[in-house]
Amino acid sequence: MIHNDNSKANILLVEDEENLHDTLKLNLELEGYSITSAYTGNQALKAIQNEYFDLIIMDIMLPEIDGISVTENIRVQQLDVPVLILSAKNTGADRVLGLRKGADDYMTKPFNLEELLLRVEKLIQKNKKLQTKETVGDTYEFENNKIDFKAQEATTWDGKKVDLSKKESMLLKLLIENKNEVVTREKILQVVWGYNVYPTTRTIDNFILSFRKYFESDTRNPRHFHSVRGMGYKYTD
Repeated sequence: MIHNDNSKANILLVEDEENLHDTLKLNLELEGYSITSAYTGNQALKAIQNEYFDLIIMDIMLPEIDGISVTENIRVQQLDVPVLILSAKNTGADRVLGLRKGADDYMTKPFNLEELLLRVEKLIQKNKKLQTKETVGDTYEFENNKIDFKAQEATTWDGKKVDLSKKESMLLKLLIENKNEVVTREKILQVVWGYNVYPTTRTIDNFILSFRKYFESDTRNPRHFHSVRGMGYKYTD
């Protein structure tokens, strides 16, 4: 596999079976990745505190703390690093649990090495794209609307002042930073609501309706804030 960029991606490999660990480490290093090894859940958590990773490959069955709990812990800390879970269990329930707790991908053992390497590369590339998203500053203007994220207030297209709640500000910022792209409900839940609270889709829809009321001159034909059925939400300027 050819890596387009020269910077080595840094991978945390969390696997307590030594033979498998060594095999994976060797193959990943041959692909040009830099590998940090952890053999227990606690070692993994320690490593995450100490350095930045582009990807974590996480076994579920680990001594001390299992891989699902480690993944949950990473997400509670608001870390966006992609996590690929390896599991000896092949039930749908385990896969769903892993993904619900914040894993980005899930493979069951025994797995095909080539497929693992492909998925690793995909997750790292996707993460790099996300990292280079434009971030918006403290204020943002579009049409005649102005949003002040710091003060949590907005001036609408017809000159009205509106106070924004913390959640409204966060959701606006997330949508604007991902301009012209659909932001999934999962991403919104992760960034705006955190992991333990699951608002219904209707809750997010109501936020979008509020944004249209504030920022659209024609709420029936919104230009900026869109619900994309079955997928998520989108801002266009």
